[in-house]
Amino acid sequence: MGFPETFKALSDPVRREILVMLKDGKMSAGEISEHFDMTGATISYHLSQLKKAGLIFESKYKNFIYYEINISVFEEVMLWFTQFGGMKNEN
Repeated sequence: MGFPETFKALSDPVRREILVMLKDGKMSAGEISEHFDMTGATISYHLSQLKKAGLIFESKYKNFIYYEINISVFEEVMLWFTQFGGMKNEN
């Protein structure tokens, strides 16, 4: 996982919406696509971009592939962001 891939994946509103959906638990591509008015191929593309960025991972069960959020990547990004926050010393 690299920050360029992560931020590129997060820059798309559809991918951000998929991540919000996955925060409640794993879902199949079919379940995800029910929430969007786009082709299965387009959903598949968005899922592959999220996977490439390490933001989600997949697991197989019988004939289905389930996607779930990869919390450790979000923790790493949040840790990186924290270096910019906080109080500054005024002298």
